[in-house]
Amino acid sequence: MQNASGVEGGIARLERAFAGLSRRRRKALVIYVMAGDPEPAFTLRLVPKLEEAGADVVELGYPFSDPVADGPVVQAAGQRALDKFSGLPSFFDLVRKIRAKTAVPLVVMTYYNPIFRFGEAKFARDALAAGLDGAIIPDLPAVEAASWQRACVSEGFAAVPLEAPNTPEDIAKTIASGARGFVYLVSLKGVTGQERGLDENLKQRVARLRQWTRLPLAVGFGISTPEQARQFGALCDGVVVGSGVVARIAAARGPDAAEAAVLEYVRALRTGLDGA
Repeated sequence: MQNASGVEGGIARLERAFAGLSRRRRKALVIYVMAGDPEPAFTLRLVPKLEEAGADVVELGYPFSDPVADGPVVQAAGQRALDKFSGLPSFFDLVRKIRAKTAVPLVVMTYYNPIFRFGEAKFARDALAAGLDGAIIPDLPAVEAASWQRACVSEGFAAVPLEAPNTPEDIAKTIASGARGFVYLVSLKGVTGQERGLDENLKQRVARLRQWTRLPLAVGFGISTPEQARQFGALCDGVVVGSGVVARIAAARGPDAAEAAVLEYVRALRTGLDGA
């Protein structure tokens, strides 16, 4: 199936992936990596192997100078990767190379400023053409996202929103109505990488969102162990894991060790999630 731009992918690729998982009664494992950390060549090498290890969706971080939703582990990765791209076009070049090696759904996680400067419609069009299927923008409030969502819908590109523990009901309804691809539920109040105070009202939030959308619901922020993947996967359609991956890359002595550590970790997460 092709979208309005004649490109295979985007919302359609995410829909196919989640529908296939649903048929097999399997939960989605979404793995985050910071693009360009430690080098773009490593990201290119790693992402196809993440799919082989059990990842169903890969979230690529685009480094930004003021990552307000990122914890210290991901912030440090962003700083290491910040000078590896001359701008969005060079990031899209990396995505094209990754897409040539894998059909796994790819979503970018970045902030609104680079998209605003690039142009919303141009970003959606160029990102899709490069092989990205959607985008997560943590600093774009749902009530201010209408023009971004229109740009994405016109291209068949997924605007993936975040819903937080303290999201009011009317805003949650707006989030659900504007979402495409899946909805990202933040498991706790705070930034990525935290493990304390994982939200206890997740079940209620899932039930609330189910009133308004049948899209898959994936939960992230603070999930780092196979047991947590199993625990939260039982409540949602998938889990997102990022800081645990990024930390293993940072701690490794060289790319071979980093790759081995990450793939072993992803396989363990897959095993835990399958227990859900």
